[in-house]
Amino acid sequence: MVHSSHVAPHKLSGMGVPLFWPLAAAEQIAEQGLELVGRNLAFLAEEEKIHPELRPKLATANRITLDLRTMVFRDYSTPAATGAPTIVNAPYAGHSAMIAAYHKGQSLIETLLANGLERVFLTDWKSATGDMKHLEIDQYLAEINVCVDDLGGRVNLVRLCQGGWMSAMYAARFPHKVARLVLAGAPIDTDAGNGPVKRMAHRHPTSFFEELITLGSGRMLGQFMLQGWKGMHPEKHYIKQHIDLYEHFDDPAYSRKEETFRSWYENPIDDLPGRWYLQAIVDLFKENRLAKGRFIGLGLRLNVKDIVCPVYLLAGESDDIPTKEQVFNAEKYLGTPAHNIEKKLVPGGHIGLLTGSRILKVTWPDIARWIRPVRSSTRTRRSRSRSASARMRTAIR
Repeated sequence: MVHSSHVAPHKLSGMGVPLFWPLAAAEQIAEQGLELVGRNLAFLAEEEKIHPELRPKLATANRITLDLRTMVFRDYSTPAATGAPTIVNAPYAGHSAMIAAYHKGQSLIETLLANGLERVFLTDWKSATGDMKHLEIDQYLAEINVCVDDLGGRVNLVRLCQGGWMSAMYAARFPHKVARLVLAGAPIDTDAGNGPVKRMAHRHPTSFFEELITLGSGRMLGQFMLQGWKGMHPEKHYIKQHIDLYEHFDDPAYSRKEETFRSWYENPIDDLPGRWYLQAIVDLFKENRLAKGRFIGLGLRLNVKDIVCPVYLLAGESDDIPTKEQVFNAEKYLGTPAHNIEKKLVPGGHIGLLTGSRILKVTWPDIARWIRPVRSSTRTRRSRSRSASARMRTAIR
C-alpha cells in the first residue's frame, strides 16, 4: 500500500496545488528514500485502474478551436458573440483545467458568460508525454501567443493560480496584445510574505527536484505529485478550508458535488515537463527572477514594469499557496498607473477563489463588469475603422 507521510498537518496548510506537493513531502521522502517512492508510484498506477470512472469533466459546453502541442484551446463563446475575446488561462500545476468549469452552477466560465463576456476561451493544458520532457516555459508562452494571434492579436487575460505568472510574463513580453489582465491567486513576488511554499522552496536543494525528475524519466510525474499529498488526509485540510462546496450537508446534490471534487482532485493532469518544472521552482520560487526583471522569455529579459494595461489583483485572505502579499506586491512592479489597478481581498483560501459559490456570485461578476468596457471600446474602434474604410472607398470611386 502507499506509505503515508507523517509530516505534521500544520506544515501543510494550504498545500492544495500539485506543483507544490513534492515540497510538502520532501522531508519524509528524504527519510524514506526514492526507492520507496518508486514502489508507491507502481501501487498508484494499479489503484488508478480500479477507479477509471473518476475522470474530471468540464461542466460548460464548448468547442475546440486549436489542438496544439501543449494545450487544447476551447471556445465557450455565445452564438453571434461580439466584443473583445477573454482568455481564461487555467493553472498548469498538476490539475486539469476543469477548475475553471468546475460544476454546473459553480463554474467560473459560466459566471463570466452570464455577466456580459460573450467571447470566452480556455487553455486546457495537456499532460507532458515523453517527447515533451525538454519543453521550457518559452514553448508555453509561444503557444499562448498563437491563440492570441488567432483571436485577432489583442485579448483580455484572466489568469488563475500558477497561470498568473505565465500571464504576467506574456503581458510583459507582448504588452500591446493584452487589453486587461486579471491575476487571481497568482504569485508574482514570490519573496513576499512568509507562506509555507516560500519556506519550502528555499529549504530544499535543487538536486532534490532533479532526482524526482530523473525518477520520472525527465518529467515530474503527476502520480508522484499526488502520492506526496494523498496519504496526508487532504479532505481535512483542503476541502474545509478552501471550498465552501460542502457547506450544506443536507443538500441532495451533495454526492454529485463530492464526486466532482474527487474526479478533479484525485486525477492530476498527469505529467509536467521536467525542464519546465525546474524553471518554475528555481527561476520563480527560489530566485524570484520575474519580479526582479531577470527572467528571459522568448529571447528578451522580461520586466513586469512593461505591463501598462489595467490590472485586477484578487487574493484569498487565508490563501498561503500564494500569500496575499505575493499577489498584491505585483503593484510595486507593474508599469500600470495606480488608478488602473484594482485589488480585492476575499475570505477563504486558494481554490475558493475559483470555485467558491459566494465568490462566483459576488466577486467574479464584478470582475466581468470591470473587463467589459474593453468590449465597448473595441467595438467603437472597429466601427470607426469600418467608417473610415467606407469613406476611403467612396473617395476612390
